[in-house]
Amino acid sequence: MLSLVATGFLADGRIDLGGFGEVFGSARTWRVIGQTLTQAVLATITSLVLGLPAAYVLYRLKFRGRGIARALMTVPFVLPTVVVGVAFTALIGPGGPLAWTGLDRSLTVIVAAMTFFNVPVVARTVGTFWARLDDSTEAAARVLGAGKARAWVSTTLPALAPALASAASLVFLFSATSFAIVLVLGGRDFSNIETEIYRLTVQFLDLRGAAVLSLAQFAIVGAALAVSAWLRRSGERAVNIVREDAQGKRPTPGDIPALVIFAATLLLLHALPIVTLVVRSLQTASGEGSLTNYIALVNPPADSPLQGTVLDAAWLSIRIALAAALIAMVLGTLVSLVLSRRPTSPALKRGISLFDGLVMLPLGVSAVTLGFGLLITMHRPLGIGFDLRTSVVLIPIAQALVALPLVVRTMLPVLRGIDPELRYAAATLGAGPGAVLRAIDLPLIGRSAGLALGFAFAASLGEFGATSFLVRPGAQTLPVAIAELIGHQAPGSYGAGLAAAVVLAAITAAAMLLAERFRADQTGAF
Repeated sequence: MLSLVATGFLADGRIDLGGFGEVFGSARTWRVIGQTLTQAVLATITSLVLGLPAAYVLYRLKFRGRGIARALMTVPFVLPTVVVGVAFTALIGPGGPLAWTGLDRSLTVIVAAMTFFNVPVVARTVGTFWARLDDSTEAAARVLGAGKARAWVSTTLPALAPALASAASLVFLFSATSFAIVLVLGGRDFSNIETEIYRLTVQFLDLRGAAVLSLAQFAIVGAALAVSAWLRRSGERAVNIVREDAQGKRPTPGDIPALVIFAATLLLLHALPIVTLVVRSLQTASGEGSLTNYIALVNPPADSPLQGTVLDAAWLSIRIALAAALIAMVLGTLVSLVLSRRPTSPALKRGISLFDGLVMLPLGVSAVTLGFGLLITMHRPLGIGFDLRTSVVLIPIAQALVALPLVVRTMLPVLRGIDPELRYAAATLGAGPGAVLRAIDLPLIGRSAGLALGFAFAASLGEFGATSFLVRPGAQTLPVAIAELIGHQAPGSYGAGLAAAVVLAAITAAAMLLAERFRADQTGAF
């Protein structure tokens, strides 16, 4: 970020604000900013409207198959963005079953794809809190004569307000920094700030303009987080929290509207694009069933944009993702141990709070901006003798930075939940800091560490924004190969791209299902 600031503000060692005038004097810049805000706001509203019934059904109702429904609702969130973009083109684009709607390359399909990702975010964030919310206050309002809707609006909805504010801020953040979805589904007509930064850098080599836009995006994200924090604080109130298994009830006729909305969301928004992707990957361009697209992955034709086979790209992606996950785990464990400490000094408390904010910075800065920042700073960094920008080494570093907040947020609640008296008791018995760490902290975070490793691997495997900046010729990752295939004009490239997207989705889903086995409790954010 410091290098981005220098690129945007400095010229020949002097402060130069001319880049701001050039960028913000362009009508296209304001159109792109407007489209970014419009897409993010509409996706946030739609996700809240569809996510609230999902949270109610999954966390307040008890029915057979609820665990499977929760798992199915998790899958969309972990799918790589490029896969989701390709799935919606298969559904809405030419040859798709919904091509007759004319929604291809429209704002509607972009918002729908963003909602695809973010309904699970709302369901998880709100549902895990709602599941433990004592409903005796709402029952008391019903006894006093309030109707069901009025009792819910006057008692439960205010109690859910902080969780809704948190979910809304996350959805807005993810939507405003969405890259692959807008790139695949919107093209240049519906560019957002992310894709505009990419276009200025890759097509026009306008690093100054890209830096100014990156700073503008950072300001928008910061403003959104500040508003969210204010809304969350203003809505916070004391509520009664009970055990999750003490709540919930069997569905009644009054729950039919919520069940219908949830079922429609699961089938039409989530299942339909993925099923269409799989079916079309098994068809030729004329609609006949065939394995041609999958054969092209291992034996690409001469005019294919692939640099090798898709298996090569998949193997490279897996190796890079493993390296990135290990880096993120080492850094995340160390950071979590530091952040979990509870110093008595006010100065140390403020220092830890500031450090916590810096670690979370990659969540507020988009992957494209992160990749762009690495691209302009890694020219012989720290005096080393070669240019890291020409090496694939930067890719796992960038992916590890993207995954680091997920690792920290998975392990930190467990570490903060350890009773400090355990550490004091061990120290009193003569154990040194290392022995306390080995005997108490590391064993207790074992299962969460497995889950964090799965999150880091899945996030790295599907990462596209930063990787698209840093990938080098002859070293295509699988998401980059999919984007190349989908956008290439050669016959058969689009079908091969669909098949490659299915392969990437299968690998990512398998990694997350394995990681979910290590979940220690049901209170995690994701």
